[in-house]
Amino acid sequence: MIEFPRTTVGGVSLPRLIVGTNWFLGYSHSSLAKDKFIKEFQTRERIAAILTVFMERGVDAVMAPPSDLLEQAIQDVEDRTGRSMIRILTPSFNVTPGGDPDQEPEVVFDRMKALNATFCLPHQCVTDALLDRMTGEIRHLNRYTVLIRERDMIPGLSTHMPESIPYADKTGADVETYIQLYNSLGFLMQVEVDWVMRIIQDARKPVMTIKPLAAGKLQPVVGLGFVWNTIRDQDMVTIGTTTPDEAREVIDISLDLLSRRAVDYDLQKTRSKASLSV
Repeated sequence: MIEFPRTTVGGVSLPRLIVGTNWFLGYSHSSLAKDKFIKEFQTRERIAAILTVFMERGVDAVMAPPSDLLEQAIQDVEDRTGRSMIRILTPSFNVTPGGDPDQEPEVVFDRMKALNATFCLPHQCVTDALLDRMTGEIRHLNRYTVLIRERDMIPGLSTHMPESIPYADKTGADVETYIQLYNSLGFLMQVEVDWVMRIIQDARKPVMTIKPLAAGKLQPVVGLGFVWNTIRDQDMVTIGTTTPDEAREVIDISLDLLSRRAVDYDLQKTRSKASLSV
């Protein structure tokens, strides 16, 4: 069985496909009802079944906010497969004085280490709150990257703002990778798609792209076809799935696209397409 191609980030070997977790944890970017469905549907066992499919194909990295449910499922898969999953965790924490003591940066980073994080990337809600367009910097970022390094985790940053990557590069921020929105619809992106494409192409560090299917608004072959063909060999695609079959599908489609082969998979069948059968 072919294992997924890999890249290197901060000295760590990573698969170029990363398991996303919005469809595990209930962030549909669609509706409150859809969020509720995801949370009620996904169990530790169902998440573990999906992760097992990825792990067996060499996709041994997962990106997520801190989650006890996810960590339990990961441990089940590690026991089942005998392989370790690389955790890329995206915590949020206090950036101003006077907040919840349990959300102070040092406390949160200790918690990320206890959850076995290899990579710790402050979430978009932190990064983008610190971004200063007037001075062209991400304020206080190096304070947080020092704390992350002290706990033997690898720092990066997660962002929705296109300025974050060039600002971090320009100021020499101590980060090894970036999480960046990227899809052909421009879903949640703040500037045109071609601008973000150029930012990714010019980034000094590997980029972990997210939302390739625009939260389910694009078919897998369409969304993945665009992203895989416009990022660099060192960059990655993060994708969430709801079932083991979906996981197999996105892996197989991605491998075909990366090999420049015509994508070959079973199409969905409906009565309106019956006349297309040959």
